[in-house]
Amino acid sequence: MRASITTMTMALCCTMMFASGCAKKELVREDTPPTEVAVVTPTPVPPPAPIPPAPVPPETPKEAHVVKETPPVIEEIATLTEDETASKLFQTIYFEFDSYTLSEPARDSLAKNAVAIKKNKGLKIQIQGNCDERGSDAYNLALGEKRAKAAYDYLLSLGAPSTQILVLSYGKERPVDPGHNDAAWAKNRRDDFVVLK
Repeated sequence: MRASITTMTMALCCTMMFASGCAKKELVREDTPPTEVAVVTPTPVPPPAPIPPAPVPPETPKEAHVVKETPPVIEEIATLTEDETASKLFQTIYFEFDSYTLSEPARDSLAKNAVAIKKNKGLKIQIQGNCDERGSDAYNLALGEKRAKAAYDYLLSLGAPSTQILVLSYGKERPVDPGHNDAAWAKNRRDDFVVLK
């Protein structure tokens, strides 16, 4: 009996395995139309909007692009008008201690002063020589005159007319800086250019 139960159980298992292992065939009825499969088409992505071109600045005349050379400063000195002062037109020059030798910066300033004198033909200029406080009155008056004369001679060599230039020495009588140190003395060793009215 046990053998028959075992045999039956085995037969039953085999049948179940066989039945579950085979694919079931679906029955389709002839009268049923085939199921339609909806085809989904992707929505096209619009291309990115074009970037508007950068605004073009309006064209400027070709003359605006031309770089004009600036004339040397010496040529830019204008004529003196009634409301201007001599300090705007003429440059003061400075000297080393106990010297009336013209330095390179002094020569450059005198070149500009010469142009201003030549452009203002009716103008009379006085070159005033000055010294610092050291030394005697007589010595400084003589040194101030040598300083003014050195500037005068250089202006004449640059073509400034002698009829427009006078020379005067104040020695140490008119200091610009009343101090008693090197910085003050350096400011006082000078030639001033004064327009005579």
